[in-house]
Amino acid sequence: MSAPKMPELPEVETILIGLRAALDGRRIISTEVRSDLRWPVPDDLSIRADGKKIRAATRLGKYMLIALMRGPTLLIHLGMSGRIRITQSRRKGAAYLPLRHEHVTLTLDDGTRVGLVDPRRFGCFLLLDSGREREHPLLAKLGADPFLPGFDAPYLVARLMGKRSPIKTMLLDQHVVAGLGNIYVSEILFRARINPERRAASLVVDEVTRIAEVTPAVLREAIGAGGSTLRDYVDSEGKPGAFQELHQVYGREGEPCPECPGYPACHGIRRVVQAGRSSFYCPRLQPPLSLEDA
Repeated sequence: MSAPKMPELPEVETILIGLRAALDGRRIISTEVRSDLRWPVPDDLSIRADGKKIRAATRLGKYMLIALMRGPTLLIHLGMSGRIRITQSRRKGAAYLPLRHEHVTLTLDDGTRVGLVDPRRFGCFLLLDSGREREHPLLAKLGADPFLPGFDAPYLVARLMGKRSPIKTMLLDQHVVAGLGNIYVSEILFRARINPERRAASLVVDEVTRIAEVTPAVLREAIGAGGSTLRDYVDSEGKPGAFQELHQVYGREGEPCPECPGYPACHGIRRVVQAGRSSFYCPRLQPPLSLEDA
């Protein structure tokens, strides 16, 4: 349980909310690259970004995209332990001390610094051509984002049809749903009353519809709580999230199920390892469909 947890959609969206406030209407004055990340930071970052006004900051799955006016789009991924550091300068020209592992820093026209801090260097900071972002290999094959048009029950039914992989594995596949990770898939399947080990093809339309309905609801609750902090994650102001206190099953092995108080047939939340990741569920509310799915 102490292994690092990659920021999932709610954590990235929470960071982006703070980032939008800092970037709104601002212009990039300078960029400083101290070291590369998972992929080399483009050599022409300063040439293409310096002097450009920021047009929009959006998200796709776990990726943040910062579009520049008459310029490229910055693509940022936090990797396993990355975070965004926003520093407001009280006086122009004040000395700036980057944090250890702060690999890229943007200086804005109001003196604000935006830094990407990533101790494990699994994140990325890349440049994409404006208007062609979805053609980049990292984005081209992403599945539907739960908050964007295209994510609904018919989409999930089509993607899950005939798939013999467990439903948990399918929902974690970024080519199926962009942005979900281990924490929120466990919570989503609990709300939808679906056993994580069931084969995706075994789900009927009503069950897939429940998944499609509860997914954005769970994610919105998590965003409202600032995301989940299990180890490294903090938002753009350095504050930890609080949704971990509201987890109903994730990380709660052996604890009573919150929906089964005093029910004699319920023996508490169980944990099972799937593809090296822990899944948490209630065996009474999320039973296997058949011996084949058990």
